[in-house]
Amino acid sequence: MRWVLILFSTVLLVGLIAVGGVLWGLHHYGRGLPDYKQLADYEPPVMTRVHAGDGRLLSEYARQRRVFVPIEAMPRRVIKAFLSAEDKNFYSHPGIDFLGLAKAMLDNVRNYAQNRRPRGASTITQQVAKNFLLTNEVSIERKAKEAILALRIERAISKDRILELYLNEIYLGLRSYGVAAAALNYFDKSLDELTIAEAAYLAALPKAPNNYHPVRRHDAAVTRRNWVIAQMQENGFITAEEVEKAQAEPLVVHQRSVTEVAEADYFAEEVRRWLVDRFGEDGLYEGGLSVRTTLDPKLQRIADASLQWGLIYYDRRHGWRGPLGRIEIVAGWGDALADFKIPTTAPKEWRKALALIAEDKRIQIGFEDGSFGEIPRAELKWAREWREKQRLGPSVKKASDVLSPGDVIFVEPVEKDDDGKTYPANTYTLRQIPDVDGGIVAMDPHTGRVLALSGGWSFKESQFNRATQAERQPGSSFKPFVYLAALDNGFTPATRILDAPFVIDQGPGLGKWKPANYTKKFYGPSPMRLGIEKSRNLMTVRLAQTIGMDLVTDYARRFGIDDDMPKHLSMSLGAGETTLLKMTTAYSMLVNGGKRVEPSLIDRVQDRNGHTIYEHDTRDCAGCVAHRWRGEPVPSVPDTRERVADPASAYQMVSMLEGVVKRGTGRRISTIGKPLAGKTGTTNDNVDTWFVGFTPDLAVGAFVGFDQPKTLGPRDTGSNVAAPIFKKFMEQALVDEPSIPFRIPPGVRNVRINIATGALAQPGEKEVMVEAFKAGTEPTGESEIVFGGDAAGWDAQGPGNTAPVAGRGSGLY
Repeated sequence: MRWVLILFSTVLLVGLIAVGGVLWGLHHYGRGLPDYKQLADYEPPVMTRVHAGDGRLLSEYARQRRVFVPIEAMPRRVIKAFLSAEDKNFYSHPGIDFLGLAKAMLDNVRNYAQNRRPRGASTITQQVAKNFLLTNEVSIERKAKEAILALRIERAISKDRILELYLNEIYLGLRSYGVAAAALNYFDKSLDELTIAEAAYLAALPKAPNNYHPVRRHDAAVTRRNWVIAQMQENGFITAEEVEKAQAEPLVVHQRSVTEVAEADYFAEEVRRWLVDRFGEDGLYEGGLSVRTTLDPKLQRIADASLQWGLIYYDRRHGWRGPLGRIEIVAGWGDALADFKIPTTAPKEWRKALALIAEDKRIQIGFEDGSFGEIPRAELKWAREWREKQRLGPSVKKASDVLSPGDVIFVEPVEKDDDGKTYPANTYTLRQIPDVDGGIVAMDPHTGRVLALSGGWSFKESQFNRATQAERQPGSSFKPFVYLAALDNGFTPATRILDAPFVIDQGPGLGKWKPANYTKKFYGPSPMRLGIEKSRNLMTVRLAQTIGMDLVTDYARRFGIDDDMPKHLSMSLGAGETTLLKMTTAYSMLVNGGKRVEPSLIDRVQDRNGHTIYEHDTRDCAGCVAHRWRGEPVPSVPDTRERVADPASAYQMVSMLEGVVKRGTGRRISTIGKPLAGKTGTTNDNVDTWFVGFTPDLAVGAFVGFDQPKTLGPRDTGSNVAAPIFKKFMEQALVDEPSIPFRIPPGVRNVRINIATGALAQPGEKEVMVEAFKAGTEPTGESEIVFGGDAAGWDAQGPGNTAPVAGRGSGLY
């Protein structure tokens, strides 16, 4: 009995010591542990995906390329595979699998005796505690904290939530965070498409992905996968027949197929900046946003190609700046050519080539792959020597005048010459990267949705966006808003304005300002329409002087061109600064009837759960949301756009800009054969060139200029530098589109007038056109002329003048 009492006392004492040790451990290691309750609301970092308007992928942003899948959507096969591999008693233990822990201890005793690696016994809950709240430190203290946190987590969070966190957080190799990303990266499948063998392989990876790499350690990977499959059978998840079939399945990795991607680097970067400004860096790179943009991939391809073509078109007129470098033509020149570093900004169609033989009629060229080609003399005629101050060297008479053996150059395949004659195979044309740059924007004028945007020759060369970030002088492309202000205030397209010298004193020590027309001539009183069509500076200045610069700057603000334009008369000629996007938006408000639109690159943003957190169009629409449609009338969406100009005045301006294309500075565009309107813009010394125009449903702006402002050339204006880009774009964008005339608002009357004088047309007159007038403003026969200041002693009959000042009538001052 005494020995029984001693034994009992010893056991009791040991038990008390053990309990005390446990309590001390819980107290010691449980102090200052992270707040595990945050896991209830934890959202793992998920990548943001940006899509074009047609759903094609535009770009992805992520620090960890994770696709989040809620536990409710997780296939049972995948869940069973991971439970079998990691924690088969997950749904029954309290956070620590005591039975599994005991078995692991016994197994590790045997493993130690056999000099084998010990196995762990961490549950999924413990792994969640470690991955989310602790470090990977290997120590008893960390394991104790992990166990304590696991017990606490189980009391605060449901089993399904713990499993959801685990399956979406774990790293499984190949830059895969979470099982959904791993399924895509290893097998190019969604989770519900995985076979038993594929699900088992993914479940084999959490412990050490690199140890079971499907290629480098294929045998170990198959062995581990087959063990998981056996565990699935042991746990009653699959049948023996399924085990046999799954274990016999080869382990083959399928490279993830490339999603059809829309290429629009400048557009995507603008979207990225907007998202960062609104949602922050973490929101963009970890928020799992789904972004639907306004981009039209077809129009974007046309825009990119048109801009590059236009820059090349300008650059070729200004000569050849020389080869990329030289290589000695000796044995092994192909390897030397392959090693020759070239700019990465060349289009993918261009090839690096070496001039081998220079003759009178052709240049024989070679490529690094050992193939050959030739450049005929006809494709070298443009390559006159480039010289300073926009001068060119002598004409190219021989191919050898341009290139010498050893020159490294860019070439592009060409099939036909300028006359349409077909070249032989392997014929190329000489290329060089343009020294000039520019931008192009296309947008829906009724909504402001930007359909295409390119900010330069190459995003790789410069991320500076010349469509949205370059503040440049718009030149004459601003004039329509001076004329619109006049139309809104009692003037008509037939109002005659004096085209004569204009001089104004700028103040003490500043001299006199003397604007002039591009032609350096004066044309006397001319209808307002001619002032736009022929881009007459003097008429514009006199009109601005008459209506007042307060009104002009107000219209610049209304149309979003410049919110704080100085009230200087020179601003009426486009001497202020603005961006291509702002100008294209302003022209959109002309063609849409004078209603405000805000440019937008994004239609909608959804969070990771599919909830819309941003919409560009915020109008209320009763009846737009319905479970089904049974032929009811389409809901009417209210038009909430602010009115910024009278619709009749806006249409008159559109009609006048249509005249620019038919008879004025933009007439080269009229060959497209569709209703088009627009305006050229050229600044002093031809530094900035523009063309902004539209169809009834598409507004497009093009700009060309040097990043470091300098003249483009003495004869390079908006009509022959920017307008060709606009034309190239519209030719392709409108090829399958119907010819829709510009829409005429109520209250507009069409009257036949004399083009030159603006007076009512008389029988037998030939120079006649139909002009748009507001009701009650039609010509009555009385002549009125806008003087807008002194004519500076101008003599109507003097040299360079082409029209007399006849019939001044009452005059408007």
